[in-house]
Amino acid sequence: MINRPTQSAPNYTNACIVMFGVNLSWVFLVLWALWGLLAVAALGWTLNRWMTWLEARKARACLPFTPQR
Repeated sequence: MINRPTQSAPNYTNACIVMFGVNLSWVFLVLWALWGLLAVAALGWTLNRWMTWLEARKARACLPFTPQR
């Protein structure tokens, strides 16, 4: 077996963010075509609340431990 140096993995963060936006756009368009703008607004509001909750949860989990006196 030949031991070759391994390269670092490519960073796909930007591609993931772009594809999330593309997928969200077509889901919103299909939802708008089927049930109207109110359904799109409700889903957008729900996603916003969910992402805010995730951000707050992550911030709470990453707090450094500070002992109380």
